[in-house]
Amino acid sequence: MRLLLDTHTFLWTITEPGKLPSKSRAAIEDSANDTFVSAVSLWEISIKVRINKLSLGSNDDLLLAAVRTGIQPIPLMPEEATTYGQLTEATHNDPFDRMLIWQAISRKMILVSSDREFKRFEKDGLRLFWK
Repeated sequence: MRLLLDTHTFLWTITEPGKLPSKSRAAIEDSANDTFVSAVSLWEISIKVRINKLSLGSNDDLLLAAVRTGIQPIPLMPEEATTYGQLTEATHNDPFDRMLIWQAISRKMILVSSDREFKRFEKDGLRLFWK
């Protein structure tokens, strides 16, 4: 499986893996799966740290921790940015979440997230995993 971690899933994987459901944690840790974190999530974390909504220490350490645990960072591609508006569901207003949803759809990845609002995007082709 190709797994894209939602921001909270990434943070829990790195800092508090016990918060993850056992099957999600097992899928993330399974070396047969490719697990990714988006630059979009890293950007969101950086903003939250900057405005004191989140305290984690250095964001560079987070990236290093991701790589050490086998989580591969992916960029936001210009094609993803310019086609982002193709999502039909307009009710989710968080631009970071919407871009992660679009990246998962565009790259044919499974988004690992506990966010129940994401189910609305299944009609757009989103595949979710949270067990």
